[in-house]
Amino acid sequence: MARYVARRAAQGLFVLWAAFTIAFFVLYLLPSDPAALAAGSGGEVASVDPALLDDLRARYGLDRPVLVQYADALWGAVRLDFGPSYQSGAPAGSLVAQALPQTLLLTGVALTLAVLGGTALAVASVLPRSRWLRQALSALPPVGVALPTFVIGLVLLQWLSFRAGLLPAIGNAGWQSLVLPAVTLAIPPGAQLAQVLSRSLRGTLGEPYVETARAKGAGRLRVQLGHALRNAAIPAFTMLGVLVGGLLGGAVVTETVFSRVGLGRLTVQSVNTQDVPVVLAIVVLSALVFVVTTLVVDLLYPLLDPRIERAPTRKAVAA
Repeated sequence: MARYVARRAAQGLFVLWAAFTIAFFVLYLLPSDPAALAAGSGGEVASVDPALLDDLRARYGLDRPVLVQYADALWGAVRLDFGPSYQSGAPAGSLVAQALPQTLLLTGVALTLAVLGGTALAVASVLPRSRWLRQALSALPPVGVALPTFVIGLVLLQWLSFRAGLLPAIGNAGWQSLVLPAVTLAIPPGAQLAQVLSRSLRGTLGEPYVETARAKGAGRLRVQLGHALRNAAIPAFTMLGVLVGGLLGGAVVTETVFSRVGLGRLTVQSVNTQDVPVVLAIVVLSALVFVVTTLVVDLLYPLLDPRIERAPTRKAVAA
């Protein structure tokens, strides 16, 4: 187990390094000048005092060779020091830390809704005796997967906020402002989860041990929840790491649509102004969340199915 965790930790470090490196050079290759954007010219170098541009480039190290900038930024990231923001001068890590709680709250509520809603829909799609009802419920997850997040957000805004006036349209004030963004963010991952889980559940219900449980007189609900759901949940459980990464990405769109303060909104502002330190801090944080989530999911597999932990390795089989 220790060797496995060490190998996964090494893979995680590679993912962090790759995400940081790709983000750095993509930002470097953008045509606009970060110093001109920091001067408030909208990126127009010709409209800024050359002395001011030189001062800004020297202050943030933008006048050095790109590989020197990369090495300095990478060493700073290792020490969790991403440098000052080009726009505000505040430490990039502090800006991310200030925006993080609202995004964590939004993604946490959305993940809870996605897991509960996706599981309930998957079970409901195989539970009814009526064939047409099972088919109708099975058709819902692909619809949720196909709908873009911004379309879901705009429809919910139009019906529940602008027309019915039930919930606020924008802002971070109160729990009411969290409902529409969380539902918007939860629908696509919840639909993916329901699609995978319902398919796995239908396959598991055909296993011999399930037939044995039925032969012993177990009811439909007990067979599905007590016998089939646990084994059928393994493929859906694998998706959790990907879903968490997707939620962080979806938060960018959702916080923009609902004008919420958070990490997504900070990402949009930082990319638009080519604020490299802030963008790199957000990229590293997002990659770290993805790496930790997938590692935790892998370590929890044996709790769902003890056979996974006891599975023989290739060397053991050869011996």
